[in-house]
Amino acid sequence: MTNAFTLKEFYTPKWLSNPHLQSILPKFIAPKMPDYRRELVKDSLNESEVAYDFYDVEDSKNEHGKYRKPLIVLFHGLEGGSDSHYARSLAHVVHKQDCHFVVPHYRSCGGVSVSGNVFYNAGDTTEAHHVLNKLGVDYTTIFVIGVSLGGNVLAKYMGEYGDNTVCEAAVVVSAPVDLASSAIAMQKFVGKRVYTPYLLKPLLQKALENNLPKEEFEAVMQSKTVSDFDHVFTAPRHGYRSANDYYNQASALPFLSKITKPTLIVTAKDDPFLGLTATQQDVSPAVTLLDTQHGGHIGFIQYRSKASPKQKLDLTWLPNTALDFFKRHSK
Repeated sequence: MTNAFTLKEFYTPKWLSNPHLQSILPKFIAPKMPDYRRELVKDSLNESEVAYDFYDVEDSKNEHGKYRKPLIVLFHGLEGGSDSHYARSLAHVVHKQDCHFVVPHYRSCGGVSVSGNVFYNAGDTTEAHHVLNKLGVDYTTIFVIGVSLGGNVLAKYMGEYGDNTVCEAAVVVSAPVDLASSAIAMQKFVGKRVYTPYLLKPLLQKALENNLPKEEFEAVMQSKTVSDFDHVFTAPRHGYRSANDYYNQASALPFLSKITKPTLIVTAKDDPFLGLTATQQDVSPAVTLLDTQHGGHIGFIQYRSKASPKQKLDLTWLPNTALDFFKRHSK
């Protein structure tokens, strides 16, 4: 990887700029899922197994027994995984640039059930550090991308751990760095009618599969929003007093001023999932903010008029922007 980075503006035609179209359409146009290599690894509590899905490139190990080529790690979003549209798009671009790629899933994601009482939450930087330490045993250079909930985890991790982060640089995408205001944004009409049912259904299903005590079962069953679910399940399961306490403690925004390693934060101004977002006064000198006018939530679809019919709608702006940033900060 070479040291060259320029911020390439995101542009999409007006007819494609609707934030909901940008947020929903990628699911239907993303490339096929790569042929991942799966490893099951114990979590930081040594309770549950989690799935690490690798997309490898040919490589040799150095004198320290580590692969020489960079590893790009993806922290996925709420109920996402290696089959998510952004994971598939990123995996193919990373592979073409001759880098390793991996999606370490959160507990209960990727088709692997939890074995303990702990699932995952937006502020679990202990698990993030554990994951990267595990990967650091086999790879010389690690870069990390976090999207949506995973972006908040990554941004908080970069600020909380500072120079002790196990990566050279990070890219944070469509992240709800202020969880409380993002929860409010999700209660607007489209969020409430479209996005909430899509996100809430798998959360409820997983929770109900774990033989909950009667009181917790009844509370979960009554959840109508993700905030309801966070209040009765996510917060108490992970040591928070309430959803408000969880959102306050887990939000990355207060930690952005403490980041010491190169970090790019990409946010679309029309993202329907987000509330408050970071300003230049909120971040350290190590952070670059890239705010786009359009792009929706992890969308960033461009239109290539001269491409073949199947390639006109293009999702490579985000992966290429992230990799360009990493190139600049590779040793």
